Order: sequence, then structure tokens, then C-alpha cells
Amino acid sequence: MLLPRLEPKVMSNTFGSLPDSLNSVKTRQLFVMRLDVKPYQVIGPAPGAIRRVGIVPGGTFQGDRLSGVVLEGGNDWQTVRADKATTLDVRLVLKTSDDALIGMSYQGIRHGPTEVMARLDRGEVVAPDLYYFRTTPRFETASANYDWMNRTLAIGLGFRDAGAVIYSVFEIL
Repeated sequence: MLLPRLEPKVMSNTFGSLPDSLNSVKTRQLFVMRLDVKPYQVIGPAPGAIRRVGIVPGGTFQGDRLSGVVLEGGNDWQTVRADKATTLDVRLVLKTSDDALIGMSYQGIRHGPTEVMARLDRGEVVAPDLYYFRTTPRFETASANYDWMNRTLAIGLGFRDAGAVIYSVFEIL
């Protein structure tokens, strides 16, 4: 049986015709997180990119609806691409102040002018508005108190501080 071909409807002014809820993104701050970091474990040039791993020995997070510590054992598998942008693939476990465990994973990207990125690689503190550092966190938990996080998408804005990474994490509403 052949199904009829459906022609897409084209609006003459797509953005002007969208409802307000589709013209912008609303967010609410979820928490600010500080991750302690150790020096990279540099695997080196792999096919197509340089691979390095950042070890996260711990950290803290604080927000209106949840706060606590980041448990030891997290890691950040980074790929430094040919265009010098660094992609992130991070896995962490958050422990809330009421002892719930929340798995947090995120992918991200960090890039900027060559001299700024070189300063970051040397461990210097660089103002966050001089480079782009964004992440897309997801969460999973068995805790009834935080079950809502299983259905939450977020964005994170990052900043590399001395010996730490700071993220401001926002729930996408």
C-alpha cells in the first residue's frame, strides 16, 4: 500500500509565525558546581585528535533545590580536535546533602582564540567571556526526592579556574 506524499507546510515568515514559546529558551538556575581537577592524563595523538583524560577527585554543588558534594571518581575524556576545539565527555556522581546519589553526565565544547586556549592549558585563570565553554548535562537517580531530574535537560556555562572548573548549570524549562 502506498502512502500519500505529504508536502511540508512552508510559512512565509517562519520565525514571526511561531508561538512565543518557540522563539526563546527559558531557564532556571539549577546549581553552581565546582569540580576539583588534577593534571590531565595525556594519552596523546590518537587517530584524528589528541586524547586526554581529566580526573575529578571531588567537588561541591549548591542550588536552591539541591546541594551537596561531587564524589571522587569522576572523569572527563577530552578530545582536542584539529581545529583546536576541545570536546568533553564527563561522568560524575553527585551526593546531595540528604544523601541521594545522582549520576550526572555531560558532553561539551570549549574553544577560543589560540593564545587564550594556550593560557588555559598552562593552568592560567582566564576571564570566562574570552572563550566559549558550554555543556549539556543529563541526570539519573533512583531517589524519589529528585526523580524530577530524570526528566530534566540542562545547559552549563563553564569557567576554568586555578585547579578547578566552575559550572553554572541551568534547567531548561
